[in-house]
Amino acid sequence: MNSKAPDVAKRIADELAACDVKLVASLPDNWLMNVIKLIDADKRFTHVPVNREESAIGLCSGAYMGAMGSAALMGASGFMTVIYAITKINYTYEIPLFLLLTLRGAGGDHHKHHISNGLYLRPVLDAINMPYQVIDDPEDIGLISRSYHHTRTFSRPMVVLLTRDLLRGQAGGH
Repeated sequence: MNSKAPDVAKRIADELAACDVKLVASLPDNWLMNVIKLIDADKRFTHVPVNREESAIGLCSGAYMGAMGSAALMGASGFMTVIYAITKINYTYEIPLFLLLTLRGAGGDHHKHHISNGLYLRPVLDAINMPYQVIDDPEDIGLISRSYHHTRTFSRPMVVLLTRDLLRGQAGGH
């Protein structure tokens, strides 16, 4: 990790705040730790750490029903466990859901046990027709707002995939 990682985390938090996100549900993830710590300390957000991915989906869906902007932060492997909940609840009832996921198993991930995420995450997203945006460069962090507003416009879930290099402050201008 380098000194740019906290700046990336701040830019992500600022982007969420600019979208009027008030509730952030998160699961522990070492790639997201800077973002989670910053959001937890930031008075612009109500941060709810959860122990199950489905809890994050439920909280964010409920927040929408209460006219509150929300985002869920989790790892790719955790996301793979909530496909049924998302397709059953969010797709059926057209409830927007905004997710920020780590792009585990892709280039830059040095952990072999995450390879299945790299192999299957995008094909799964394609199979359930869920739009996603990969952010690998700090210059593209503004795509978070665009993606968030897409969920609201189309009343559907959307995923933003964050790479290891981005979250560690090692992306862009190597």
